[in-house]
Amino acid sequence: MAVSSLNKTLLLLVLLLATFTTLAQAQGNRGRGRSGTRVGFYRATCPRVESIVQSAVQSAVQSNPTIAPGLLRMFFHDCFVNGCDASLLIDGPSTEKAAGPNSLLRGFDVIDAAKTQLESTCPGVVSCADILALAARDSVVLTGGRSWQVPLGRRDGLISQGSDTANLPAFNDPITLQIQKFADKGLNTQDLVTLVGGHTIGTSACAFFSYRLYNFNNTNGPDPDINPSFLPQLRALCPNGGNAFRRVDLDTGSVGSFGNSFYENLRNGRGVIESDAKLWSDRRTRRFVQGFLGRGRSGSRFNTEFGRAMVKLGNTEVKTGRQVPTLFALCWIIKKYKCSKRSEKNEMVHVDEHLKVRENVVQGPNGMKAVAISIDDDIHVDEEDESRKEEKLGKYHN
Repeated sequence: MAVSSLNKTLLLLVLLLATFTTLAQAQGNRGRGRSGTRVGFYRATCPRVESIVQSAVQSAVQSNPTIAPGLLRMFFHDCFVNGCDASLLIDGPSTEKAAGPNSLLRGFDVIDAAKTQLESTCPGVVSCADILALAARDSVVLTGGRSWQVPLGRRDGLISQGSDTANLPAFNDPITLQIQKFADKGLNTQDLVTLVGGHTIGTSACAFFSYRLYNFNNTNGPDPDINPSFLPQLRALCPNGGNAFRRVDLDTGSVGSFGNSFYENLRNGRGVIESDAKLWSDRRTRRFVQGFLGRGRSGSRFNTEFGRAMVKLGNTEVKTGRQVPTLFALCWIIKKYKCSKRSEKNEMVHVDEHLKVRENVVQGPNGMKAVAISIDDDIHVDEEDESRKEEKLGKYHN
C-alpha cells in the first residue's frame, strides 16, 4: 500500500456574514425570529438519530446518574450563550467550555460517543447542537420526566468565547436580573420558573451557597429565607471552611427523580441556592411556583410545561439553513475532539500536531465580509483512502 505526504491548503469554507453579523450581535435578535427547526428533520437523512443518541445517554446515565443533570445543564448553558449551537463543546483556553461557569459541567464524553456512532451511521449529517438537544430531553425522561418532541435542524456555531458566559444566570442573581436575562433570550417569567425546575435532578457545590449559611450579607447569621429546621442539615453537609466542592442535592428528598417536588421545597424554605429560593420570596415568580405545587394535575402540568419551555429554549437564536456552516466538520476530519475557535481575526489554531486551521476575514460578494477557513496539513494518508477523505469533506455542510 503506497503512502504519500500532503502539503497543501484546502479551502474548506467561505461564508457570507450578512446573517453571521446577526450572530455576533446576538443581543439584537433575542431568538424571537422563526427558528427553522422542525420535528423529523433527519427522517430521510438519518432516521435512527434519536435512538442512537438515546442509547448513548442511557448507557452513560446507568453508569453514572450525575450525567443526566449534567447534560441538561450543558444544553441550558449552550443555548444561553449565542443560541443553541454547540459552541460550548469547542475546546480551547478562551472558549465557553473553559470559562468559570462551565468548569464543572459533565457529560461531554456522552456527546462525543453519540457523535461517533452517528458519524459511522450517517456521516456529516447530524449537528452536535441537535445531539445536545436530544440528550437533554433523554436525560429528563431517564430520570422520570415526561418526553417531548424535539424540533431539529440546528447548525453548529463558529464562535466560542469564554467572555460571553458572563450573561449566564448566576446562583446569586436577584429576581429582577433573572427575569431580564431570560427576557433577553425571548423567554418570559413563566419560562424562567419552569426551566429552573430542572434543578429537581440537579446538585450544587457548597461553594455556591455556603455563604448563605453563616454570614449572609455580613449579618453574622444565615439567610432568613432558609427554613431554620433545614439549616442544620445544610451546615452538616457544608461546614464552615469545609470542602467547597462537595455536591448537594438541589431538590432535597428527591435524588435523581424528575418532578415538581422542587417547588414544594421552595415553598417550605428549603431552596439550596439563593436564586432558587428567591423564586418563592418574590411575588412576581411565586404565583408560577404555586401553579406547580401539589400532586396529580399540578405535577402533570409541570411536566407538560417543562417540555414546552425546553422547546422554546431550544429555538433560541438557532443557526439553520445557510446561515453558518458546521465547525465540527473540522473536528471530525481527524476524528478527534480538539477544536478551538476564537473570533474574526487572523490567527492560528492547532487542531492537533499535524493539522492547522487558519481563518481570515476577506471581502465577499457585494462588499460584504466573508470568512475563509483553510487547513494547512502535513499528514500521511493511504493513497486509496484519499478519495474517500475528499468525499467526506464534501459532506460536512450541515
